[in-house]
Amino acid sequence: MIAPALALARRTLMGAVRRPQFLAPLVIMPTLFLAVNTGGLTRTTGLPGFPDVDSFLDFELAGAIVQSLLLGGVMQGIGTALEIEGGFFDRLVASPIPRVSIVLGRILAGSAIAAVQVVWFLVLGLIFGAQIRAGVPGALLVLVIGVLAGTGFAALGVVLALRARNASTVQGIFPLVFVILLVSSAWFPRELLQAPADWFATYNPLSYIAEGMRDPIISSVSARSALEGVASAAALTTVFVALAVWALRGRLRDA
Repeated sequence: MIAPALALARRTLMGAVRRPQFLAPLVIMPTLFLAVNTGGLTRTTGLPGFPDVDSFLDFELAGAIVQSLLLGGVMQGIGTALEIEGGFFDRLVASPIPRVSIVLGRILAGSAIAAVQVVWFLVLGLIFGAQIRAGVPGALLVLVIGVLAGTGFAALGVVLALRARNASTVQGIFPLVFVILLVSSAWFPRELLQAPADWFATYNPLSYIAEGMRDPIISSVSARSALEGVASAAALTTVFVALAVWALRGRLRDA
């Protein structure tokens, strides 16, 4: 099971490298959004209750990472749907490999791409003046949470592709995920959100993922934020990977 999954993940990564038009939006769009927000919302750092940060860039960096990882999930979902439309998925099903390797390969590729996305934004932030106050251990914590979350988002993309079975439907469904991101604390502190946004943010796992990555950037590592971030990312990954396997079995049953 592991060897075929790794082979399929490698194939997916090589395909992504050969077609950079699929990879570029994962970092370009969140980078532009980060630049606009940093330029327009800098003075919000002076609001009462806003965390103690050196700049709004420090605060916003985690939100940009989460947005980029969600786009990574979109890409994996579209890629899976295109394989279904093109018949490659059916050839994989007919091949002598464990069926679960089909979804695990795509998800593992999403994990590798997520690591690149996190490193991109950390380096970008450092270039433009952001500080990671927790140092190298803090950066590693951001990477761990980001890769876990990216794995979960990739699995969600696979779930939607297996259920929708075409790329256009996956593209149409995923904007709803970004609505969920907007009602989290990825872009603004929970303490400064008004009802009902603050209530949604409190129960939104994306809030804890963003805060888990933000904490080592703007302060020393807090055990609570770190554990909440890792736990939320791991929980989403566990649920979505299980759903992806379940969706695969459902598709095989209906075939």
